[in-house]
Amino acid sequence: MTRAPILGRFRHGYVAPAALLVAGLLYAPFVWTAYLSLTRYDGLAPPEWAGLANFAKLFDDPVLLSSAGNTLIWVVGTMALPVGLGLLVAVLSYDIRGGAWYRVPFMLPYALSGAGLAMVWSPVLSHGGVANLLLGVDTAFLQKAPHNTIAMLLVWTWQQLGVNTLLFVVGLQSIPKGPIEAARLDGASGWRLFRHVIWPLMRPLTAVVVGLALVASLKTFDIVWVLTQGGPGRNSETLAVTMYKETFVAGDYGYGSTVAVALTVVAGLASYLYLKRQVR
Repeated sequence: MTRAPILGRFRHGYVAPAALLVAGLLYAPFVWTAYLSLTRYDGLAPPEWAGLANFAKLFDDPVLLSSAGNTLIWVVGTMALPVGLGLLVAVLSYDIRGGAWYRVPFMLPYALSGAGLAMVWSPVLSHGGVANLLLGVDTAFLQKAPHNTIAMLLVWTWQQLGVNTLLFVVGLQSIPKGPIEAARLDGASGWRLFRHVIWPLMRPLTAVVVGLALVASLKTFDIVWVLTQGGPGRNSETLAVTMYKETFVAGDYGYGSTVAVALTVVAGLASYLYLKRQVR
Protein backbone atom coordinates (compact mmCIF):
# COMPACT_ATOMS: atom_id res chain seq x y z
CA MET A 1 0.00 0.00 0.00
CA THR A 2 2.95 2.32 0.56
CA ARG A 3 4.78 1.59 -2.69
CA ALA A 4 2.66 3.83 -4.93
CA PRO A 5 3.25 7.04 -2.90
CA ILE A 6 6.97 6.27 -2.67
CA LEU A 7 7.22 5.71 -6.42
CA GLY A 8 5.23 8.87 -7.07
CA ARG A 9 7.54 10.83 -4.80
CA PHE A 10 10.64 9.82 -6.73
CA ARG A 11 9.19 9.67 -10.25
CA HIS A 12 11.15 12.74 -11.40
CA GLY A 13 14.36 11.08 -10.31
CA TYR A 14 13.59 8.03 -12.46
CA VAL A 15 12.98 10.17 -15.52
CA ALA A 16 15.92 12.52 -14.96
CA PRO A 17 18.72 10.28 -16.37
CA ALA A 18 16.90 9.77 -19.68
CA ALA A 19 15.98 13.46 -19.87
CA LEU A 20 19.58 14.50 -19.23
CA LEU A 21 20.83 12.06 -21.86
CA VAL A 22 18.42 13.45 -24.46
CA ALA A 23 19.35 17.01 -23.53
CA GLY A 24 23.05 16.25 -23.76
CA LEU A 25 22.90 14.41 -27.09
CA LEU A 26 20.20 16.43 -28.82
CA TYR A 27 19.54 19.86 -27.41
CA ALA A 28 23.05 20.85 -26.36
CA PRO A 29 24.50 20.36 -29.90
CA PHE A 30 21.62 22.38 -31.34
CA VAL A 31 22.28 25.24 -28.92
CA TRP A 32 25.97 25.19 -29.90
CA THR A 33 25.07 25.15 -33.60
CA ALA A 34 22.68 28.06 -33.08
CA TYR A 35 25.50 29.98 -31.44
CA LEU A 36 27.90 29.22 -34.32
CA SER A 37 25.27 30.45 -36.79
CA LEU A 38 25.76 33.91 -35.31
CA THR A 39 29.52 33.85 -35.80
CA ARG A 40 32.25 33.69 -38.41
CA TYR A 41 34.05 30.44 -37.79
CA ASP A 42 36.37 28.33 -39.96
CA GLY A 43 36.86 25.49 -37.49
CA LEU A 44 40.36 26.64 -36.51
CA ALA A 45 40.42 30.18 -35.17
CA PRO A 46 38.05 31.16 -32.35
CA PRO A 47 34.52 32.12 -33.50
CA GLU A 48 33.99 35.82 -34.19
CA TRP A 49 30.58 37.34 -33.46
CA ALA A 50 28.74 38.25 -36.68
CA GLY A 51 25.20 38.77 -35.45
CA LEU A 52 22.55 38.11 -38.11
CA ALA A 53 24.93 38.48 -41.06
CA ASN A 54 24.78 34.76 -41.91
CA PHE A 55 20.98 34.78 -41.82
CA ALA A 56 20.90 37.82 -44.10
CA LYS A 57 23.12 35.89 -46.52
CA LEU A 58 20.55 33.10 -46.68
CA PHE A 59 18.08 35.23 -48.61
CA ASP A 60 20.67 36.38 -51.16
CA ASP A 61 22.25 32.99 -51.82
CA PRO A 62 21.12 31.57 -55.19
CA VAL A 63 22.48 28.15 -54.26
CA LEU A 64 20.27 28.05 -51.19
CA LEU A 65 17.20 28.99 -53.24
CA SER A 66 17.98 26.15 -55.64
CA SER A 67 18.47 23.76 -52.71
CA ALA A 68 15.15 24.84 -51.22
CA GLY A 69 13.42 24.19 -54.56
CA ASN A 70 14.98 20.73 -54.83
CA THR A 71 14.00 19.96 -51.24
CA LEU A 72 10.41 20.96 -52.06
CA ILE A 73 10.47 18.53 -55.00
CA TRP A 74 11.64 15.83 -52.59
CA VAL A 75 8.80 16.60 -50.16
CA VAL A 76 6.07 16.57 -52.82
CA GLY A 77 7.54 13.54 -54.55
CA THR A 78 7.78 11.61 -51.30
CA MET A 79 4.12 12.22 -50.55
CA ALA A 80 3.09 11.11 -54.05
CA LEU A 81 5.43 8.14 -54.62
CA PRO A 82 6.73 6.27 -51.53
CA VAL A 83 3.66 7.13 -49.45
CA GLY A 84 1.03 6.98 -52.20
CA LEU A 85 2.37 3.81 -53.81
CA GLY A 86 2.91 2.25 -50.39
CA LEU A 87 -0.76 2.74 -49.62
CA LEU A 88 -1.73 1.29 -53.00
CA VAL A 89 0.43 -1.83 -52.58
CA ALA A 90 -0.85 -2.33 -49.03
CA VAL A 91 -4.50 -2.15 -50.07
CA LEU A 92 -4.05 -4.38 -53.13
CA SER A 93 -2.06 -7.06 -51.29
CA TYR A 94 -3.81 -7.03 -47.92
CA ASP A 95 -6.91 -9.12 -48.43
CA ILE A 96 -5.61 -11.72 -50.89
CA ARG A 97 -4.10 -15.15 -50.33
CA GLY A 98 -0.30 -15.00 -50.09
CA GLY A 99 -0.35 -11.21 -49.94
CA ALA A 100 2.63 -11.16 -47.57
CA TRP A 101 4.81 -12.80 -50.23
CA TYR A 102 3.84 -10.13 -52.74
CA ARG A 103 5.13 -7.51 -50.29
CA VAL A 104 8.52 -9.16 -49.72
CA PRO A 105 10.20 -7.74 -52.89
CA PHE A 106 9.21 -4.24 -51.80
CA MET A 107 10.71 -4.77 -48.34
CA LEU A 108 14.16 -6.00 -49.41
CA PRO A 109 15.58 -2.62 -50.59
CA TYR A 110 14.84 -1.12 -47.18
CA ALA A 111 17.59 -3.34 -45.73
CA LEU A 112 20.18 -1.29 -47.66
CA SER A 113 21.58 1.96 -46.36
CA GLY A 114 21.05 5.10 -48.42
CA ALA A 115 24.72 5.15 -49.43
CA GLY A 116 24.66 1.48 -50.38
CA LEU A 117 21.49 1.99 -52.38
CA ALA A 118 23.09 4.88 -54.25
CA MET A 119 26.14 2.75 -55.08
CA VAL A 120 23.84 0.11 -56.58
CA TRP A 121 22.00 2.66 -58.73
CA SER A 122 24.99 4.74 -59.78
CA PRO A 123 26.01 2.51 -62.74
CA VAL A 124 22.33 2.21 -63.70
CA LEU A 125 21.65 5.94 -63.96
CA SER A 126 25.07 7.14 -65.13
CA HIS A 127 25.46 8.35 -68.73
CA GLY A 128 25.77 5.29 -70.97
CA GLY A 129 24.72 3.07 -68.08
CA VAL A 130 22.24 0.25 -67.74
CA ALA A 131 19.17 2.50 -67.92
CA ASN A 132 20.33 3.97 -71.23
CA LEU A 133 20.88 0.50 -72.67
CA LEU A 134 17.54 -0.89 -71.50
CA LEU A 135 15.50 2.13 -72.58
CA GLY A 136 17.42 2.64 -75.83
CA VAL A 137 17.97 6.33 -75.10
CA ASP A 138 21.04 8.52 -74.67
CA THR A 139 19.94 10.53 -71.65
CA ALA A 140 22.14 11.81 -68.85
CA PHE A 141 19.75 11.13 -65.98
CA LEU A 142 22.04 12.62 -63.33
CA GLN A 143 23.46 15.53 -65.31
CA LYS A 144 20.54 17.89 -65.84
CA ALA A 145 18.13 19.53 -63.41
CA PRO A 146 15.43 18.68 -62.50
CA HIS A 147 15.88 15.26 -64.13
CA ASN A 148 18.62 14.33 -61.66
CA THR A 149 16.41 15.13 -58.66
CA ILE A 150 13.53 13.13 -60.15
CA ALA A 151 15.82 10.17 -60.88
CA MET A 152 17.12 10.18 -57.31
CA LEU A 153 13.56 10.47 -56.03
CA LEU A 154 12.71 7.26 -57.90
CA VAL A 155 15.66 5.56 -56.20
CA TRP A 156 14.37 6.83 -52.86
CA THR A 157 10.93 5.44 -53.71
CA TRP A 158 12.45 2.03 -54.44
CA GLN A 159 13.91 1.98 -50.94
CA GLN A 160 11.07 3.52 -48.91
CA LEU A 161 8.09 1.87 -50.62
CA GLY A 162 8.37 -1.33 -48.61
CA VAL A 163 8.37 0.16 -45.13
CA ASN A 164 5.45 2.46 -45.97
CA THR A 165 3.57 -0.56 -47.31
CA LEU A 166 4.26 -2.43 -44.08
CA LEU A 167 3.03 0.48 -41.94
CA PHE A 168 -0.17 0.77 -43.96
CA VAL A 169 -0.75 -2.98 -43.65
CA VAL A 170 -0.48 -2.60 -39.87
CA GLY A 171 -3.09 0.15 -40.13
CA LEU A 172 -5.38 -2.10 -42.17
CA GLN A 173 -5.02 -4.89 -39.62
CA SER A 174 -6.03 -2.53 -36.81
CA ILE A 175 -9.34 -1.58 -38.46
CA PRO A 176 -12.34 -3.20 -36.74
CA LYS A 177 -14.25 -5.60 -38.95
CA GLY A 178 -17.71 -4.40 -37.90
CA PRO A 179 -17.86 -1.13 -39.88
CA ILE A 180 -16.46 -2.78 -43.01
CA GLU A 181 -18.95 -5.65 -42.89
CA ALA A 182 -21.80 -3.21 -42.27
CA ALA A 183 -20.72 -1.10 -45.25
CA ARG A 184 -20.58 -4.17 -47.46
CA LEU A 185 -24.10 -5.15 -46.41
CA ASP A 186 -25.19 -1.66 -47.45
CA GLY A 187 -23.71 -2.25 -50.90
CA ALA A 188 -20.36 -0.45 -50.56
CA SER A 189 -17.40 -2.04 -52.32
CA GLY A 190 -14.21 -1.16 -54.14
CA TRP A 191 -13.40 2.54 -54.23
CA ARG A 192 -16.53 3.58 -52.28
CA LEU A 193 -15.67 1.19 -49.45
CA PHE A 194 -12.10 2.42 -49.32
CA ARG A 195 -12.92 6.13 -49.53
CA HIS A 196 -15.80 6.30 -47.07
CA VAL A 197 -14.92 3.56 -44.56
CA ILE A 198 -11.37 2.22 -44.70
CA TRP A 199 -9.54 5.51 -45.36
CA PRO A 200 -11.18 7.46 -42.50
CA LEU A 201 -10.42 4.61 -40.08
CA MET A 202 -6.76 4.67 -41.17
CA ARG A 203 -6.25 8.40 -40.59
CA PRO A 204 -4.33 8.06 -37.30
CA LEU A 205 -1.80 5.67 -38.86
CA THR A 206 -1.64 7.74 -42.05
CA ALA A 207 -0.74 10.81 -40.00
CA VAL A 208 2.25 8.93 -38.58
CA VAL A 209 3.42 7.64 -41.98
CA VAL A 210 3.13 11.04 -43.65
CA GLY A 211 4.82 12.77 -40.72
CA LEU A 212 7.81 10.41 -40.82
CA ALA A 213 8.07 10.71 -44.60
CA LEU A 214 7.86 14.50 -44.41
CA VAL A 215 10.78 14.78 -41.99
CA ALA A 216 12.86 12.21 -43.90
CA SER A 217 12.39 14.03 -47.21
CA LEU A 218 13.39 17.37 -45.70
CA LYS A 219 16.73 16.02 -44.51
CA THR A 220 17.61 13.89 -47.56
CA PHE A 221 21.38 13.63 -47.85
CA ASP A 222 23.05 10.27 -48.42
CA ILE A 223 21.48 9.31 -51.76
CA VAL A 224 22.11 12.77 -53.23
CA TRP A 225 25.68 12.93 -51.95
CA VAL A 226 26.73 9.52 -53.30
CA LEU A 227 25.00 9.85 -56.68
CA THR A 228 25.75 13.47 -57.62
CA GLN A 229 27.33 15.26 -54.63
CA GLY A 230 24.81 17.98 -55.42
CA GLY A 231 26.05 18.45 -58.96
CA PRO A 232 26.71 18.97 -61.70
CA GLY A 233 27.62 22.35 -60.37
CA ARG A 234 25.23 22.62 -57.45
CA ASN A 235 21.92 22.11 -59.24
CA SER A 236 20.78 18.94 -57.41
CA GLU A 237 21.62 19.96 -53.85
CA THR A 238 19.10 19.65 -51.07
CA LEU A 239 19.25 21.78 -47.94
CA ALA A 240 21.07 18.99 -46.09
CA VAL A 241 23.70 18.72 -48.84
CA THR A 242 24.16 22.51 -48.88
CA MET A 243 24.65 22.45 -45.12
CA TYR A 244 27.34 19.76 -45.44
CA LYS A 245 29.15 21.48 -48.31
CA GLU A 246 29.23 24.88 -46.66
CA THR A 247 30.46 23.42 -43.39
CA PHE A 248 32.90 20.64 -44.26
CA VAL A 249 33.87 21.36 -47.88
CA ALA A 250 33.99 25.16 -47.93
CA GLY A 251 35.05 25.31 -44.27
CA ASP A 252 32.52 28.02 -43.41
CA TYR A 253 31.21 26.59 -40.16
CA GLY A 254 29.30 29.75 -39.34
CA TYR A 255 27.23 29.80 -42.52
CA GLY A 256 26.89 26.01 -42.51
CA SER A 257 25.48 26.22 -39.00
CA THR A 258 23.04 28.86 -40.22
CA VAL A 259 21.78 26.51 -42.93
CA ALA A 260 21.49 23.75 -40.31
CA VAL A 261 19.42 25.96 -38.01
CA ALA A 262 17.18 27.01 -40.91
CA LEU A 263 16.67 23.36 -41.93
CA THR A 264 15.86 22.38 -38.34
CA VAL A 265 13.33 25.19 -38.01
CA VAL A 266 11.68 24.31 -41.34
CA ALA A 267 11.46 20.59 -40.47
CA GLY A 268 10.17 21.31 -36.98
CA LEU A 269 7.62 23.86 -38.16
CA ALA A 270 6.36 21.62 -40.98
CA SER A 271 5.99 18.68 -38.58
CA TYR A 272 4.24 20.82 -35.97
CA LEU A 273 1.74 22.32 -38.41
CA TYR A 274 0.99 18.95 -39.98
CA LEU A 275 0.51 17.12 -36.67
CA LYS A 276 -1.52 19.99 -35.23
CA ARG A 277 -3.86 19.84 -38.21
CA GLN A 278 -4.20 16.05 -37.90
CA VAL A 279 -4.90 16.21 -34.18
CA ARG A 280 -7.50 18.91 -34.72
